[in-house]
This record gives sequence, C-alpha cells and structure tokens, in this order.
Amino acid sequence: MIIRNNMEQNKTYSLVVAENSPNIRIDKYLSENINELSRSFIEKLIKEQEIFVNGKPVKSNFKVKPEDKIDFILPEPKEINVLPNNIELNIIYEDMDILVINKPQNMVVHPAPGHYDDTIVNAVLNHCKGELSGINGMIRPGIVHRIDKNTSGLLVICKNDTAHIHIAKQLKEHSITRKYEAIVYNNFKDESGTVDAPIGRHPVNRKMMAINPKNGKNAITHYKVLDHLNNTYNYVELSLETGRTHQIRVHLASINHPILGDEIYGPKNNKLANKLTGQVLHAKTLGFIHPRTGKYVEFTSDLPEYFQKLLFQLKKI
Repeated sequence: MIIRNNMEQNKTYSLVVAENSPNIRIDKYLSENINELSRSFIEKLIKEQEIFVNGKPVKSNFKVKPEDKIDFILPEPKEINVLPNNIELNIIYEDMDILVINKPQNMVVHPAPGHYDDTIVNAVLNHCKGELSGINGMIRPGIVHRIDKNTSGLLVICKNDTAHIHIAKQLKEHSITRKYEAIVYNNFKDESGTVDAPIGRHPVNRKMMAINPKNGKNAITHYKVLDHLNNTYNYVELSLETGRTHQIRVHLASINHPILGDEIYGPKNNKLANKLTGQVLHAKTLGFIHPRTGKYVEFTSDLPEYFQKLLFQLKKI
C-alpha cells in the first residue's frame, strides 16, 4: 500500500545559509525556512542521510554556519508495512481533510513492539482506505500528534499533507487549544496555577521523562481545580501551551499532585489506583484553525464512564 503524499516527490531543495543567520541546529533552520516541511519530517530525512551540507550528510545536531550550502531531494513514498484493521472508531467529526476521533483508554496510537495490528493507525488505515498524510513516515500515517496509551480523548488525524502541515504548524506555535481533565492526588490550596518547567529524558531511566533544567525542552501546563472532591483527591482541568512527552503527568507529579492510576509517576500500592488500568486523564477539548476553511473549530468529548463513576464515588466518600 502506498500512502498518498500531496507534496511533489523528487523535488530538489537547495539553500545557502544567509550571512546574518545564527548558528542553529540544521533541523530547526530548515523547519523555519521551509514552511511545507515539518521538523519531524526533516529529522527523518537527516536520520536517513538524505540531507547534505556542503556535499556531506550531517546529523540533526549539526549547526549551520553562514554560507553553508544545503541540498536534499524529497524521496519517493515508500510501501507501508502496517496493515489496515477493521477496528471501530469513535468518530467525532470528519471531512476531506481531517478526522477527529475519541481514543479509548488502553489503545496505542501508532504501531510499536507488542502492538502492530491493534492501534489507531491500523483503524484509520482501514477507515480512510490509505488516504492519509505521509509526512510522519510509514509507521505513523496521518498522525500529527498523539496521546499516551492509557490516556483517553480527542485526536485529530490528517488525511493529506496539506492538512498535516497546517496542524503541525499550529502545534509548533502552541496555538492549538488542548484541555484535559484528570483526577489527582492531594488537595490543591490554590484554585488555579501554572507549572513552567522544562522536560527531558530521565537521567537514569530512559523510558521516563523528568523535570530537566539542563537538557529539557520548554514545557508549560496550566491547571484549574474543578472540584475538591473529598480533599484527598481533586478533579482538575489542565491546559497545555506545549506538548512534551508525558508533560501533564510529569508536571503534576513534580508539584505533588500525580494523576490517580499513573503507574510510572504516581505512588505505588494505592488501593484505588490498583483497580484502574491507567491514569485517570482525558483529552476533553481540542480546537484549531481548520486547514481548508481557515476558521477556528473546537471539539469536545464526554468523560469515559469509568471516569464519571470515580467522580461520583469520590464525592460520596
């Protein structure tokens, strides 16, 4: 199966770095100077040694200098080795450019070890008959952002590269509305606040993320208490300015309010958490500028049934 890619294939790019350009990473330089290509796609080309500086392939941490000559050719689409699967999708909205779905808890977004045929990608390949953006490669067709396996809620899928580029640009500029709801440990003293702390790989456990002032990326999460419940747990709304891996989970844990059911960043051996299948976190609201109409659109989804039952239970305690 060939993933349709609306960008002109075999297109040649040739750039000369301007004299007044700062010494920055090549992936950042190219993403800022070529609007039709996402940074993730550029990183993929660099990794595959498709981008040359002064005639030689470079790594993504290479810093360009004034008068460097950058050349590359967009490769042909590759045959995808991920198969469609007739998995039911909870579709919130669909048109010729985008698909907005409500992802259930305990479902992986794109194929990974242990999950090759039961992911969102397998489902959308079946639903969209392969008509998806190809910017993020064979394994992630249509995927412009993702949420964790055990997080439920809204995802937008891009059906073509034009839509993908528009949505990716908004994600990069932090202009997309993303609101989550969660049940967290411990009572908040303040009704609202902001966690502004850089996130990077954990220095010891590379599968975890952590507050990392030295090597982390800028990350900002706003929180608002919706209900203090029984004061042992609070019901909160989270708004993202940035979208780092595990951002909400790491930020809340860093201020002593880990998400209930979070097996990685939360406390161990909690009786209530042990009955759950993952963190009580739901991507409830998603808003962005539509890539074709240029108008702002916003979508919301209901809390999962288990989440609603927990709220009722904790109010009664």
